Amino acid sequence: MSMASSAILHFSPSSSLLVSRKTCRSSVFRAAQFPRSLTIRASTSLDYSNVTVGDKPADPFKTNNWKWKFNDNSINIYYEEYEKESSEPPKDILMIPTISDVSTVEEWRLVARDIVQRVGNVNWRATIIDWPGLGFSDRPKIDYNADVLERFLVDFMSAPDCPISQTKNDLVVFGGGHAATIAIRAAKKGLVKPAAIAAVAPTWAGPLPIVFGRDSDMETRYGLLRGTLNAPAVGWMMYNMLVSNEKAIQSQYKSHVYADPNNVTPSIVESRYALTKKKGARYLPAAFLTGLLDPVNSREEFLELFAALEGQIPVLVVSTKGSPKRSKAEMEALRGAKGVSKFVELPGALLPQEEYPTVVAEELYKFLQENFKCEA
Repeated sequence: MSMASSAILHFSPSSSLLVSRKTCRSSVFRAAQFPRSLTIRASTSLDYSNVTVGDKPADPFKTNNWKWKFNDNSINIYYEEYEKESSEPPKDILMIPTISDVSTVEEWRLVARDIVQRVGNVNWRATIIDWPGLGFSDRPKIDYNADVLERFLVDFMSAPDCPISQTKNDLVVFGGGHAATIAIRAAKKGLVKPAAIAAVAPTWAGPLPIVFGRDSDMETRYGLLRGTLNAPAVGWMMYNMLVSNEKAIQSQYKSHVYADPNNVTPSIVESRYALTKKKGARYLPAAFLTGLLDPVNSREEFLELFAALEGQIPVLVVSTKGSPKRSKAEMEALRGAKGVSKFVELPGALLPQEEYPTVVAEELYKFLQENFKCEA
């Protein structure tokens, strides 16, 4: 998701690139939230005290790691599975976190629990994965870009040893922000064949490109910033100044990640801050900030991705009432667009699945009911 759409960079008239701490530390990257009752122990410190609880809280059915072989790297990919006891075989939902500097499986946990606990004609099982380079997955120093993340998603969904291998040809995908658009792009290419896709607050432009554009001069400056962030010593200094501090994270969440600043609790800030301290934490965010993870380069290309799925699979787009202006405009461009089966607007900003999980879970479950004859 384009969580840093209000990032401010100060570029000097010369070829040097300077990032102002005063203007950037609170707005360089971004992220977002949602579902129904529970507390979770799979490595989280989030405060969900304001979430309406229905069923008895429970732990994830399973937490594990899947090995992704990429070039010469063996990367541990963290995932969680949620499933209720049932005699019926499960139908899988893959939930993919919004891409940001603090992306994590945590944002989908309440939605996952809400949906799998519902009783209907379909026994839903949810698997949430962390992207390589983010969350609780390994964070190797590789050349992250949209193609790499697309390849990861394709490899995961098609691997015989992944947790969804038994139902990969009948899989429903829920994704937020850039994650949704990357999944749509892979489906357009025929690399994956999901049964349906829900794009929650979908985005396509990274924090700096959505503000400053992508002309050749800006691309050069993005490259300089990316190189600085990836550098051994100065990179950590800049990353700590811009991202890895609690004040910056709190400011992000209150300004554009969440719609209601009062929903940003100290526990959420602490949880996300901890993610920024993991080894290799700055490598993928450097690519995201500067647009390397953007799956397309224009609104026209964005709309073409969805249009290519017209008549092939159901596609739900969830727009949000409180998204930043530029991100909101891209979501609204999908209203009535070709390939979009259903368009809804819900409370929230860039992480509605975490901030308003009950509302999001309800809308996603309706989508499942409408397309898979799932009765409540």
